[in-house]
Amino acid sequence: MTPFDEAGRVDVACVERLAAESLDAGAAGIVALGTTGEASALDVAERRDVVAACGRVCGDKGAQLIVGAGTNDTRTTFARHEELAEFPGVVASLAVVPYYVRPSEAGIVAHFTAVAERSPVPLVLYNVPYRTGRGLGATSLLELAAHPDVVGLKQAVGGVDADTLRVLAEAPPSFSVLGGDDAFLLPIVLMGGAGAIAAAAHVRTADFVQMIDDGLAGRVEDARARAEALLPVVLALFAEPNPAVIKGVLHAQGRIPTPDVRMPLSAASKSAVEGALSAIAP
Repeated sequence: MTPFDEAGRVDVACVERLAAESLDAGAAGIVALGTTGEASALDVAERRDVVAACGRVCGDKGAQLIVGAGTNDTRTTFARHEELAEFPGVVASLAVVPYYVRPSEAGIVAHFTAVAERSPVPLVLYNVPYRTGRGLGATSLLELAAHPDVVGLKQAVGGVDADTLRVLAEAPPSFSVLGGDDAFLLPIVLMGGAGAIAAAAHVRTADFVQMIDDGLAGRVEDARARAEALLPVVLALFAEPNPAVIKGVLHAQGRIPTPDVRMPLSAASKSAVEGALSAIAP
């Protein structure tokens, strides 16, 4: 997430501190400018500052940095991807399905193919139909998975559906399916997923890491116990629009200077923050 100071500016030092805390707790990498980072509310200079800050931390710690660089306009998506060449530590982009304009699946496939051919880094697709108004089914995802510069998928379709299972079963080994709905991370991993991009892992990070590690290693009972313990945390953090509750919690914990989000989002209610803090407490 992107912390703001009392004057409403991006707190770059806090970005670095949060990234370091996550990596020190065992995360394999950081995603900058994702949904939780309020990327659509940041201007060009702020986006660059966030990417540079995360890049410094990931470089120091030998961790992966993925950067959200997709939008609903193909030309702007080209430009945002091409800018990533200026940041040598970026290993991939997170490229969202174009939203609002509601293109056909064939149009979405053409969009991602064109972006992959111009991007200096590989693409991780972000399939999140409840936000975009359009999603990709298994046939389209598998077509894109065959492209050498499309290396992964953040799958956030509100469950583990038949399309997700087909992609897990049929995608090439080089294509990584990552859980994107925090309540369903372990089922994705147990069915062949490579890991997760998890907003809720801003808190209890080590527990999320251990859950994924247990799942990947086949320690199903241990993983299941952790997933059951973390489910109330996930539900509480998403009780109101993301990332308001996460920011409220991190502010209450003294980890960020303000709980502020940028309009049209609004700050989390006191009851939502208190409920989340109660769920997080071990």
